[in-house]
Amino acid sequence: MSEPISIDVVLPCYNEISVLRSSVERTLQFFDTAPQYKWHIVIADNGSTDRTDELAKTLAVEHDQVSVIAIPEKGRGHALHQAWTTSSADIVTYMDVDLSTRIEHLLDLVKLIAHSNCEVAIGTRLSKQSKTKRSLKREITSRGYVFLIRLFFPSLSITDAQCGFKALKRTTAERIVPKIKNREWFFDTELLIVAHKEKSTICELPVEWTEDPDSKVNILKTVLEDVRGLIRMRF
Repeated sequence: MSEPISIDVVLPCYNEISVLRSSVERTLQFFDTAPQYKWHIVIADNGSTDRTDELAKTLAVEHDQVSVIAIPEKGRGHALHQAWTTSSADIVTYMDVDLSTRIEHLLDLVKLIAHSNCEVAIGTRLSKQSKTKRSLKREITSRGYVFLIRLFFPSLSITDAQCGFKALKRTTAERIVPKIKNREWFFDTELLIVAHKEKSTICELPVEWTEDPDSKVNILKTVLEDVRGLIRMRF
């Protein structure tokens, strides 16, 4: 009998002590519903100052399916770069630690990689089949950003770049991630642009998504970073 497909689920964290335990335990419960895969959580702590790192280490002691890596720099890209390039799992994924995306979609995301020709699978909050609860400001910003991506890269047919819910074949991650220069919020978009240039197959999954009112994302700063990233990659 062949070994089950192994999956690393990365949870990038910065000062997430209020939600980390509940999110990890909820994710572990979800793993029990899909025992055909070999699941593992990687808590990637981005230099938290609220003792998130201590809680992460405690959770790793309590649960065999949990491990921790420490990254001193803030930025989701830093966390994913280190976690994905050092993984030995067959499939590498990540999701926002607040579980804004419905956790049950994780199985659908993994199946796109494990049982189809997809090399990169991404959640989308902006397709007609998606169900979201979010502010009008976030909705307009997200749709405007996708418009910019299509303007700069017309052949990249995606509906959402920044949804914190993605999966890759490890072999694809090994080929693509070292080429990504950004280590912060633009990491997600650059991942998709590089994957597209490398002719990797990208698949989208419509998801149910609920905005976290306590999100730490600085929208203006993120928008400026994203626009600079698009200009850098286009010109």
